[in-house]
Amino acid sequence: MDTGNTGFMMICTALVFIMTPGLAFFYGGLVRRKNVCNTMMACVAIMGLSVIMWTLFGYSLAFGGNHGGVIGDFRWAALNGVGWEAGPYADTIPHLVFAAFQMMFAMITPALITGAVVGRMKFKALFAFIALWSIIVYYPMAHMVWGEGGFLAAIGSVDFAGGNVVHISSGVSALVLAIYLGRRKGYEQTSYRIHNIPFVALGAALLWFGWYGFNAGSALAADGLAAHAFMTTSISAAAALLSWMLIDTVKSGKPTLVGACTGLVVGLVAITPGAGYVPIWASFIIGALVSPICCFTMQIVKHKLKIDDALDAFGCHGIGGVWGGIATGLFGQSSINSAARWDGLIFGETQLFTAQILSILVTIAVAVAGTLICIGIVRIFTKLRVEPKEELIGLDMTQHGENAYPSFNGLD
Repeated sequence: MDTGNTGFMMICTALVFIMTPGLAFFYGGLVRRKNVCNTMMACVAIMGLSVIMWTLFGYSLAFGGNHGGVIGDFRWAALNGVGWEAGPYADTIPHLVFAAFQMMFAMITPALITGAVVGRMKFKALFAFIALWSIIVYYPMAHMVWGEGGFLAAIGSVDFAGGNVVHISSGVSALVLAIYLGRRKGYEQTSYRIHNIPFVALGAALLWFGWYGFNAGSALAADGLAAHAFMTTSISAAAALLSWMLIDTVKSGKPTLVGACTGLVVGLVAITPGAGYVPIWASFIIGALVSPICCFTMQIVKHKLKIDDALDAFGCHGIGGVWGGIATGLFGQSSINSAARWDGLIFGETQLFTAQILSILVTIAVAVAGTLICIGIVRIFTKLRVEPKEELIGLDMTQHGENAYPSFNGLD
């Protein structure tokens, strides 16, 4: 047991926690005034739901035991047997600290999905969907990638801090849910104005701040690997931020604050799976390329395919996560982190790249199938989409009976 590592990991756990309130501000700033409370409430409700589910059975299903490389069991239900001593996943910190750290991942991941469905999904349907999705998609994905005997880890794929588990799974699920719900009323005819750009900037800043816990903390110790992940995270976010500013300037002649914030977020997404595997120089490339990749994908999804992924959850997290997983297969080095069995494709080895592609395909399949199952179950009990009149009035009033800006009228 190491007190320095324990203190470091508890700080990282708190940093990952602040990402969910940060996401609430980021998403809340992007939506129309009449849906601000509903959008932020989705994240806040998940903060409560995820903690209770994780402690009762989620942690045990994700990390306790192994059944077919897909799911755990209930040996650690209600955190029974998870105490102050070191656990099987980290030998220098209390088992309880590892469980708490992973709990914050289980919190932020389903919250990412909510950005795709703002303004048109019943709150009770969303709440039930997230509960089911955590069980059917997130816990199995966490086990397959990070759990003892996990299937994707066994084939040699690597995911340092959640490219598959967090970003691809949530991004793909967000796309499926957005397609099922259909487009917002007046989509492409109505101007969906961003109501509070300072909120967006505040949320992006909190996300970047928290992401240091997300990535550096995934080293599970205050060591050189954590420092390496900290630096690759910084560089990728910065490169993507500047890259998106360049795109804005080329497209419209002016850089935008919303574009810069979006860029830094996709840069963070892209480096997540490889933060502790790729050399520092590769993080420049990963960050610089993710912005045009995601921007182009958003254009296809919204304008060509006409899918209403309201806040680009798929475009940012799904595509950014896929690029990050591929980039890890290209640039990963076993000399940086021995958890990688092979070097990346540019170093002359193909096994890691192949394993990464396979893991991405499996993650997409699990997310699509799991989301459809969750939709099928929820629709038995309630409609997923609000009524047209409720959508027109706004979900703040119809779902929660409150108004974020009661002194403003007629501005939506």
